[in-house]
Amino acid sequence: MAEEIQAPQVIDESPKIPDVLPVLPLRDVVVYPYVILPLSVSREKSLKAVDTALVENRMILLLSQRQVEMDDPGPEDLYKVGTAALIMRVLKLPDGRVRALVQGLQRVRVEYFTETATQFKAKVEIMAEAEVVERNIEIDALMRSVKQTLEKAVALGKNLPQEVLVIAANLDSPARLADMVASNLDLKPPQMQEVLEIANPVQRLKRVNELLMREIDLLEVQQKITMEARGEMDKSQREYYLRQQLKAIQQELGEGSELAEEIQAFRDKIAKMKVPEEPLTEIDRNLKKLERMHPDSSETAVTRTYLEWMTEMPWGTRTEDNLDLKEAKRVLDEDHFGLDKIKDRLVEYLAVRKLNPEHKGTILCFVGPPGTGKTSLGRSVARALGRKFSRISLGGVHDESEIRGHRRTYVGAMPGRIIQALHQVKSMNPVIMLDEVDKIGRDMRGDPSAALLEVLDPEQNHTFRDHYMNVPIDLSEVLFLTNANELDPIQPAFRDRMEIIHLSSYTLEEKVGIAERHLIPRQLQKNGITEKQLSFTQKGLQAIVTGYTRESGLRQLEREIGSVCRKVARRVAEGEQAGRMVLSEKNVHELLGPVKILQDERLKAPRVGVVTGLAWTSTGGDVLFVEALKMPGKGGLTLTGQLGDVMKESAQAALSYIRSRGEAFEIDAEVFQKNDLHIHFPEGAIPKDGPSAGLAIATVLLSVLKGVPIKNTFAMTGEIDLRGEALAIGGLKEKSLAALRMGVREIIIPFANQKDLEEIAPEVRKKLRFHPVKHVEEVFEMVLEGWVRPGSARKPRARRTQA
Repeated sequence: MAEEIQAPQVIDESPKIPDVLPVLPLRDVVVYPYVILPLSVSREKSLKAVDTALVENRMILLLSQRQVEMDDPGPEDLYKVGTAALIMRVLKLPDGRVRALVQGLQRVRVEYFTETATQFKAKVEIMAEAEVVERNIEIDALMRSVKQTLEKAVALGKNLPQEVLVIAANLDSPARLADMVASNLDLKPPQMQEVLEIANPVQRLKRVNELLMREIDLLEVQQKITMEARGEMDKSQREYYLRQQLKAIQQELGEGSELAEEIQAFRDKIAKMKVPEEPLTEIDRNLKKLERMHPDSSETAVTRTYLEWMTEMPWGTRTEDNLDLKEAKRVLDEDHFGLDKIKDRLVEYLAVRKLNPEHKGTILCFVGPPGTGKTSLGRSVARALGRKFSRISLGGVHDESEIRGHRRTYVGAMPGRIIQALHQVKSMNPVIMLDEVDKIGRDMRGDPSAALLEVLDPEQNHTFRDHYMNVPIDLSEVLFLTNANELDPIQPAFRDRMEIIHLSSYTLEEKVGIAERHLIPRQLQKNGITEKQLSFTQKGLQAIVTGYTRESGLRQLEREIGSVCRKVARRVAEGEQAGRMVLSEKNVHELLGPVKILQDERLKAPRVGVVTGLAWTSTGGDVLFVEALKMPGKGGLTLTGQLGDVMKESAQAALSYIRSRGEAFEIDAEVFQKNDLHIHFPEGAIPKDGPSAGLAIATVLLSVLKGVPIKNTFAMTGEIDLRGEALAIGGLKEKSLAALRMGVREIIIPFANQKDLEEIAPEVRKKLRFHPVKHVEEVFEMVLEGWVRPGSARKPRARRTQA
């Protein structure tokens, strides 16, 4: 049974406080003067302090701990300011604990502690409170504000006994009011201690008023949150009730169950995905809209399709990048033979991503003839990175909606090709190859190139908005690659966002190497035969390349190899071949027929009025013959062969130069007046244009006018101005390979193009001889038989470069 010790009757006058008091440490509470508070005492030293106080004068010193969790605090762990209190009543519980009812008397400051093994006491001095001698308006206003704010706190839900408000309303002392209000606020122990240590009543009341105002702010926010939560709960309950009614009505009508199941399936799918906030809001809005629709309406089908696209997008799904550069180099070497500079550039690209994953980098654009492996390079990059790969063909696309998608108001609306690619590969960071960007069209339905500007710009594509999806989609992690056959058709602003990497034509050695490593194994497997039934020698492959193909890439070569494989497969299937057939230079014609590509008759012997020129096309380099005739007439110039404006201007410039130098070239002026000149570029069905035929046209004109044959061992490329100076051209590598394929070994180039010889493979340079010239008359000396440059006593030695 609990034992209760009664205290004597408490009188209004404060008893005298002794200088030394036993100390009762408090964990998480601060007791103020004139405040009555029950305390639970269980620690041994605390029980001893209570017993000592009861034996002596019932007075005890209440000090708060600096650290609440400490079980055995020492003097240094207690605050130096506390409250001297009177123990009014003590109740001893059966478990040894004591419940003590204490009343705070006065603030005291500890001068020093005296500690024994079982308890410690403290020498104290009373903290005298400053007397409020004269009440002024500021103090009255402060007290009224505190009392009104306390009432407002109760109105906002603060849980205070009614008698506290009554006592506060009747208090006329700033000190008593501050202590009483502070004891009823939900303050942390350091804040309560701060109020206790303020001796000045007015300053204390101001601090309590600040804390009370903060309590009001918290209560207002709490009330707002509570009201909002209650409103949401009421709204949810109302929606649930209405939805249950709708379900009951639909069940009665025998409809809607499938739609409800479909909506629930959408919700289950979304719950498993990491959908960004804005797309999630849009999905939720459309789901609620779908719930209110009739299952058979056309709008329901549109909304259902939209939700299918939104929920099947790979939100938050990504693949981890494999940035092992050695592995990347191995993959590129395995997939592609040669292309060393391009593979080095791709490895550099991956190295930057490894060191700085946040760096978006530039968009790489592979430019080169067909069949040179542009698309397969993109596939190799994806394999090296460990990413998904998607190819988007842009050839012939002329509708902006193909990129940005169609708005849902249109019948048959769909997302754009970019979103379709992400949907297909199920990843937000794939490698996407934009194929044939030079063949994008434009018409009244917009310019797809302009729409791609946002897609390819790292500063914009993190918020790409497809018209169909109508939510921002982050494309910043997608690695975009592009390819094209030529640069000129690409829109300048579009081209400016890309780094151009040129892929040139393959040499004979590269074609043979690629055929051995890639084309032959692929065709053998495709046609169902093995290496034990068919093998190719290098001489045989070279015979196919030189005699049956004339291309920059490899597609025709693969077709010819496939043709050989099919014929062997037929022999094996019919039982005509039992062993292995070895394709060599001697038996190629047995399977592929007569040689398709023979040396042009115009290259067999020097002829008057026929010169071999070199041209660059979107499919690589090519040999371009220029022919000319002189005939009686009135000095006219005829140009045939479907020429562009640039080439027509080159012909006019070349003729003007020859006429201006007629006297030096010993050409009678009447020749130009009494004869017509016809310059013809054979293969008239093929459009021809470009600034690189000036040297060839001037040479063929002089050959016709003078009747001098042109050596058949030379090919030339270069433009001239009206003074006969040789001007630089482009595409030298492709033109050189074209000359090599045709069997021409000596090439005349402008002097300014010597720097481009470094781009040509060493094995090609060994087979060709390049002659750089600064003036067209140097060309005349080299290629016109018996020609001597005007002003020269003898024929000078031609400048040659054996590269």
